[in-house]
Amino acid sequence: MRWALGVSYAGQAYEGWQSQASGKTVQDKLEAALGLLAQERVSTICAGRTDAGVHGLMQVVHFDTARAREATAWVRGTNAHLPGDIAVQWACPVPDQFHARGSAIARRYAYVLLESPVRPSVERGRTGWAFRPLDEAAMLAAAQLVLGEHDFTSFRAAQCQAKSPVKTLHRVDIHRRGAYWRFEFEANAFLHHMIRNLMGCLLVVGRGDQPASWMAEVLAARDRKVAAPTFSPDGLYFLGPRYEDHWGLPDRTAAYDWLP
Repeated sequence: MRWALGVSYAGQAYEGWQSQASGKTVQDKLEAALGLLAQERVSTICAGRTDAGVHGLMQVVHFDTARAREATAWVRGTNAHLPGDIAVQWACPVPDQFHARGSAIARRYAYVLLESPVRPSVERGRTGWAFRPLDEAAMLAAAQLVLGEHDFTSFRAAQCQAKSPVKTLHRVDIHRRGAYWRFEFEANAFLHHMIRNLMGCLLVVGRGDQPASWMAEVLAARDRKVAAPTFSPDGLYFLGPRYEDHWGLPDRTAAYDWLP
């Protein structure tokens, strides 16, 4: 039987999502917990891998098992074996045709940023930081220039394994609440470090170091060297994938509205 799970996690303590020999990844911890509950080895496939230090509000995974359990048992039982910074939020039985990654029609991320002359303290690891004032109108203008289908090579990490740099960026929303900024991105898929590289460029524009039109120049160059340095992973959150309605899966978790 195939199950889909919605999983949330704080990324500071882990070497990203994908399993590593060290065992210090979110996938390793989740599969170990599921294995204890299922009393068999469990392999998961996720909707979108996250890097070290990146958080997940609703990572979606699927796995196959012969073990019969109720949905509540997969949630509570798995959580009983997980560290406190990882939690299964929901569990749903799905048809064998469902694929956590392949069935996703879009993916969503948010970046939370503190604008302050003083570095983060209690929010350390949970928010990025800008110590200079930012111009919202300039950043919004720059963001409009990268919407749509483009070759995002300028925003792609050297180690990216994607077959094509062409992606479709559907939406970039930027708003401020007090000292905190929330940047929200939605695309059909993202390249490795794409959002962190977009953030670096948006902040260059927001600080006034480059005009908004510079973003179009960076995009057209198709050269990573012309873009800003990769920004910190601390404030990056995977909000979750989008699926077609017929799969009957939740669209978000409560934590979506907890972010500024």
